[in-house]
Amino acid sequence: MSKALMIFIKNKIEGKVKTRLAATIGHDTAMNIYQQLIEHTNTVTNRIEADKIIFYSNFIEDDIWENSVYKKQVQHGDTLGVRMENAFKSSFTAGHKKAIIIGTDCPEINENILKNAFEKLNDFDIVIGPATDGGYYLLGMKKENPFLFKNFEWSTDKVLQHTI
Repeated sequence: MSKALMIFIKNKIEGKVKTRLAATIGHDTAMNIYQQLIEHTNTVTNRIEADKIIFYSNFIEDDIWENSVYKKQVQHGDTLGVRMENAFKSSFTAGHKKAIIIGTDCPEINENILKNAFEKLNDFDIVIGPATDGGYYLLGMKKENPFLFKNFEWSTDKVLQHTI
């Protein structure tokens, strides 16, 4: 397959997922919401024609991501930027011509968005799915662009602006 869909996922460790949400609704409810988001992402990505790789934050879990459909790896790097850069690098080294990365916390993600992003890579080198919080929920490219991951703070409302 010449396309890769990379999915970044945090391991389901109470107190480590949806922490800002958990501060107001509690860890149990936040974990339940996170599980629902994971299930949604699984359903949507299952139907996409691409090599699908789950990148876990700390360790590979035995979970809903079927081994016959999803390859499983662990993220490598000290920052989110380095981890994403390494994921893209591994995808292009494996021979993929197009690669898209998403997380598991976007309830609006759907099959059409992902298919459209892959199609846009026919005409553009980079595609970005902007998020309302100043970041992005999707990043796709046709070749390594390490400059996209350097010299700025992640998880701020300036990520999209800096990337552009």
